[in-house]
Amino acid sequence: MSTTSDAVAGPDGGLRCPWGLSSEDYVLYHDAEWGRPVRGDDALYERLSLEAFQSGLSWITILRRREGFRAAFAGFDIASVAQFTDADRERLLADTGIIRNRAKIDATLANARVLAGWSEGELDELIWSFAPDPVSRPAPTSLAEVPAITPESTALSKALKKRGIRFVGPTTAYALMQACGLVNDHLADCVAREAPRP
Repeated sequence: MSTTSDAVAGPDGGLRCPWGLSSEDYVLYHDAEWGRPVRGDDALYERLSLEAFQSGLSWITILRRREGFRAAFAGFDIASVAQFTDADRERLLADTGIIRNRAKIDATLANARVLAGWSEGELDELIWSFAPDPVSRPAPTSLAEVPAITPESTALSKALKKRGIRFVGPTTAYALMQACGLVNDHLADCVAREAPRP
């Protein structure tokens, strides 16, 4: 374990993960959302979809278009998106408020159709069943100690793919785990690490 911290002082003097200070949007997301537990099928479907759209792009690109995504995908209500038609698909491919990537749009629609056949709470239960024991994960002090893939994210990716979910490789699965609070990868000195959790 490193003895120095990569945490950086923000405008308020509080130490934060360096990526969380690059823009005001990032500060808000880092402090209030990233690493906080997200529960519920629709909420997790939204995060799963946004992480897939982020693949190959910067997260700030997705973050700044999140309201556009929510408007385009019926608030990520699984039952509603599962009913989207070919006309909706064409609308999405023309929507400048989102990332107009055909493969990612198709995966988001296909995933909603798969998930619509699951029992209520099933997605939540499946994803959270891969949360590692927090005791087994010491707080990172440097960005080098934060992995991109873990055995748990690889297993989660495989489990989701086996159930028909698309565009969710081990890296995307780990980003989902970080964003939704299954793991806490805020640096040890970060003000958001021990912030109150819902």
